[in-house]
Amino acid sequence: MTRMPAPGFLLVATRELRWIVRDRVALFLILGVPLIAFAILSLTFSSAVIRGLDIVVVDADRSPTSLAFVQTVAAAPGITLHQRADDLAAAMHAIRSGGAIAAVYIPENFERDLKAGRRPQISIFYNTQFLTPGNSAAKALQDAVRDAIAAVAPARPELPMTVGTLVVEPYVLTNPALNYAQFLLRAVLPTVLHVIIGAAAAYSVGSEFSRRSLRAWLRCAGGSPLVAIAGKLAPLAAIFIGLMGLVAVIVHGAHGVPFRGDSMMVAVSACLLLVAYLGLGSLMALLARDLPLGLSLTAILCSPAFGYAGVGFPVVAMLPFAKGWGVILPLRWYIEVLFDQGARGVPVSATALPFAALAGLAILYAGLAWWRLSSLAGKLPRTAAARASMPPPRPQPRGFGAAIIGEIRSVLGNRGALGLMVLAPILYGVFYPQPYLGQTLRNLPLAVVDQDRSELSRQLIMTLDADAGVKVALQADTLTEAQAALYDRKVFGILEIPVGTARDLLKGDPARLPAYVDAAYLLIYRTLLQGIGESVAAVNAGLATHDARAGGLADSLMAVASPAAILPVPLFNPTGGYASYIVPAAFILILQQTLLLGSAMLAGTARELGGRAAQTARGSIGAVVAHGLAHLVIYLPALLLYLVVLPRIYGFTAVGRLPDMFLFAATFLLATSFMGQAVGAWVKHRETAVVLFIATTLPQFFLVGVSWPVEAIPSALRNAGLIFPSQRSIDGLVHINQMGATLSEVSHDWLAVLALVLLYFLLAVLSTGLHRWRATRAA
Repeated sequence: MTRMPAPGFLLVATRELRWIVRDRVALFLILGVPLIAFAILSLTFSSAVIRGLDIVVVDADRSPTSLAFVQTVAAAPGITLHQRADDLAAAMHAIRSGGAIAAVYIPENFERDLKAGRRPQISIFYNTQFLTPGNSAAKALQDAVRDAIAAVAPARPELPMTVGTLVVEPYVLTNPALNYAQFLLRAVLPTVLHVIIGAAAAYSVGSEFSRRSLRAWLRCAGGSPLVAIAGKLAPLAAIFIGLMGLVAVIVHGAHGVPFRGDSMMVAVSACLLLVAYLGLGSLMALLARDLPLGLSLTAILCSPAFGYAGVGFPVVAMLPFAKGWGVILPLRWYIEVLFDQGARGVPVSATALPFAALAGLAILYAGLAWWRLSSLAGKLPRTAAARASMPPPRPQPRGFGAAIIGEIRSVLGNRGALGLMVLAPILYGVFYPQPYLGQTLRNLPLAVVDQDRSELSRQLIMTLDADAGVKVALQADTLTEAQAALYDRKVFGILEIPVGTARDLLKGDPARLPAYVDAAYLLIYRTLLQGIGESVAAVNAGLATHDARAGGLADSLMAVASPAAILPVPLFNPTGGYASYIVPAAFILILQQTLLLGSAMLAGTARELGGRAAQTARGSIGAVVAHGLAHLVIYLPALLLYLVVLPRIYGFTAVGRLPDMFLFAATFLLATSFMGQAVGAWVKHRETAVVLFIATTLPQFFLVGVSWPVEAIPSALRNAGLIFPSQRSIDGLVHINQMGATLSEVSHDWLAVLALVLLYFLLAVLSTGLHRWRATRAA
């Protein structure tokens, strides 16, 4: 006979491990969800190069030269000629409807002006409402247009050039290939895992208040709360350490992302991140003393952490509240350690502050969970008592209108559903946008090493300091001094002005300016390099024209250097605001996730309180429709908040027609409600729905095509994402509300969502019918 281990750490850990193996939901949350998420995200970012971005060309000249120009542009890598439009109105229609991401406009008399040296202007219109694909298309188009101009421009006699030109030589630090996929993957995989870690801890601890026994847990620990919490979380910690190792294998092995720093510091930081979020999830469950509510609180805290960690929009550009809130999130400090060591390869001493902050938060949250369990140890509520306190099941209302009212009452009377479907949209509406409200990067610190010390170098430094995106924060004497500031995040780039720069220019030779820019955060890299390029171009223009006025000699000199001008025109989000780009799409996903979880949770609650009969009673044709309409009524204030009120408060573009917008949104909410009801027909417990969908938010967001172009996502994965209503609804509603599209222009998206309404309605009804048939057969 096997002897039972004595009460203590080992007994608690063994009890927990056995429960994980027996509880299929726990096993799926701890192993299934992260493995599926890792696979989806790895495939999403499997294409390192963005290709096939659709563009439109408007040739208003229709000359042999413009035809050759179009052919050269169409052959450029990274873009695909989707359409040759007759005018700009047709091109704008293509962009608003999602058929193209950018357009090129060739003006009338292009050939004549090009031959006459009048520098005709080529306009590039690109959609910055979808910032990443729009900017990628704009860059690819500008390169293609420059090549096309060089190919078709006639040979002209060279005018005497009295001075040379400044040439920026960019040296990319930390991410020399400028691989956006690798940059995101390094951060996204740990972000998804941290949500699962917190949820797993909340589920494990919260289960002691529902289907397990808090008294038995503490008895196994010999009455010690410290042993109880440590033993319970130890198996989870061991599993998640293994998953953290798998993240490293995927990022650095499968995707070949280089690692440059101290691996031991990153490994210890990963363990501290585990401890911090195991403690935080446990604390939420212990504070709530209710499993679904504890899971919901954990999700509310963990889900927006990606924004506050400063991956997409850097911490340096955030407003004070976002910076302050990010300080209490362990993920924010872990990402800083990970990027400093894994990507930037800085000395360990330069990462001491974020490492210490992460360690402090791990101790704090684990200690608070221990303290909370200690305070509950004397109370020891029995599981039966906890269940007895739950309200009795409501009888299924008779009549269609009564069913709608009854569902609304069920939502308002269920703490978990009320929190998810009513309070969470309000909290997320205020809380989620905060990291991005700085909108654009301004005054990024730059170090200048001026070894020339000439009038020209001083003029260049003043021009740099006048640029909106750049601030000369340090004028260092040596590159070593500037590099130390770069490691300490005091600057994000270094511009060197070598000895003899002014002399080379006066000799008529090009003078090269090495620019060392940190590309660990690509938004910072692009803003800094753009500011340097604009400043150098301004100085070059002054040197080339001798600061002459436009016209006459100035234009002739500029025509030699550049036969045609290029005018980039950003559309729909002209300032390139990060919040204007990311938040409207995120709002739609928040609506889906909260409604999906809430509607499925209501079905699980019915099963818990009234058994299978109460659950199947929710699945009649009339009940499914009534519940969908009830959810639509409940979400009307959230729709108004997300689509009308908050965009105007935050200063986002909101030009959509209200009838088109609300018809599409209502279809989207019905599809989501029916999907939640279809899933809910199969769950046995309220919290199962939360576990199923809690970690799917981030992978879904990248599949939509807002943050990552759809052209770079494998078609099979993209098609699989269409099962979620948000996939087409984000595309359609953003085009309507932020880009002014009509419902007819996004009819392909609306019809796809309408098809999901019918599909999930049938699945909800058929699922209930199947359960009834099984019950009849069993009887």
